[in-house]
Amino acid sequence: MRAFLLVGGTALLLASQTAIAAPAATTMAPSDIQATFFTGTPFTASATGSLKYKMTFAANGKMTREPAGTGGSKSEGTWKLSKDGFCSTWKGSKANCFRVVPAGENKWSVMKGTTRVATWEK
Repeated sequence: MRAFLLVGGTALLLASQTAIAAPAATTMAPSDIQATFFTGTPFTASATGSLKYKMTFAANGKMTREPAGTGGSKSEGTWKLSKDGFCSTWKGSKANCFRVVPAGENKWSVMKGTTRVATWEK
């Protein structure tokens, strides 16, 4: 019985260490965010609810969003790269900074801290 517990305990310990050592999703470098999204080519952004927008981030630091369905509002603002990602300021709002993390084929999660606030698709 002791050998079984020892073997079982060792296997459990190894499984735990493997889970801890597994790589987390890699945050995109600011330069990669710029090269992928901030080129003036529109892409789709989904808010955490059901709202979808056509987003366009121009190379000159300007950005726009247009609702892709019902609900939501059209807006414009500015963007800039930050140390860990990018910051955006929509007209009438204060600046917010985000990280972008790959989330599957042609999908990225936009993160504010540990919270996903949107999904970008191309």
